[in-house]
Amino acid sequence: MAWTLGELARRIGGEVAGDPDCVITGIATLQNARPGDITFLANSRYRKYLATNAASATIVSPGDREVCPANALIVKDPYAGYARIATILNPLPSFSAGIHPTASVASGCDIDQTAFVGANAVVEPGVVIGRNAYVGPGCVVGPDATIGNDSRLLANVTVCSRVRIGERALIHPGVVLGSDGFGLANDNGVWIKVPQLGGVSIGDDVEIGANTTVDRGAIEDTVLEDGVKLDNQIQIGHNVSVGAHTAIAGCVGIAGSTKIGRRCTIGGGAGISGHLDIVDDVHITGMTFVLKSITAPGVYSSGMPAEPNMVWRKNMARLRHLDDLARRVGGVKAQEE
Repeated sequence: MAWTLGELARRIGGEVAGDPDCVITGIATLQNARPGDITFLANSRYRKYLATNAASATIVSPGDREVCPANALIVKDPYAGYARIATILNPLPSFSAGIHPTASVASGCDIDQTAFVGANAVVEPGVVIGRNAYVGPGCVVGPDATIGNDSRLLANVTVCSRVRIGERALIHPGVVLGSDGFGLANDNGVWIKVPQLGGVSIGDDVEIGANTTVDRGAIEDTVLEDGVKLDNQIQIGHNVSVGAHTAIAGCVGIAGSTKIGRRCTIGGGAGISGHLDIVDDVHITGMTFVLKSITAPGVYSSGMPAEPNMVWRKNMARLRHLDDLARRVGGVKAQEE
């Protein structure tokens, strides 16, 4: 799609410096941009490429306008501006409404006439599929599930019974929503399954990455609020609640009944224990292990960065003696006092 620089500026609330009629047909990095492309400067380390890049326009902050020799689109946050313009230039593929001949759709479903159900999809009784929703090939939508307006299940997504998906969700291949939570009771050494009676409630504008799983609640629902963004291969346990506009990177595991606040970020590979409360605006770095509730906003980290193996082994050997050393130091201080 082709847009003028002026049109793009109006769409994202930016200011044009240069020719507003400049035609933009693509987006590229500073190093590889060609005529017709728009690029962006979001990191000062790449400022050196401004003078030599061939882009037709560059997204910059107000402070970088003077060092940008070409047309510029000036915004407060160039990276956010890039994201918005990339979305405009590369919209999701269009589709034609209808139900594929190989799809299996139970009677009694409420499927809007503008929605699409793809090849080999299965839609079970009581399902509601909203306006302009897309259920891709191989998806399974269980009994009494709801898919909101303009939401997309790309392919091979499993939506179990009584899962509610809001509007404009984007669910990537392999996602499983509403499978049983890991609920077990131990009776004299024997595990007894606890029936998982809740559902999953997903707000508007949520994105869930490939092969991520969100378990149904034991009694009440597991909840993802509006604007939550989940990466690939995340495990969300039963009765977890994730606050609005929280973003979670790949391979994170969140155990059951933990409550995560709004606008949090959780780095890749982090592990969060169950029955915890994490307040709004908490940022957890990658590979951190959270064992207790976090009651104040801020950045939290744990784990040990990689070291050469011999250094790591020496440190681990010394770490075993840390408690004994602390006791000795405490004893010396007590004697001095």
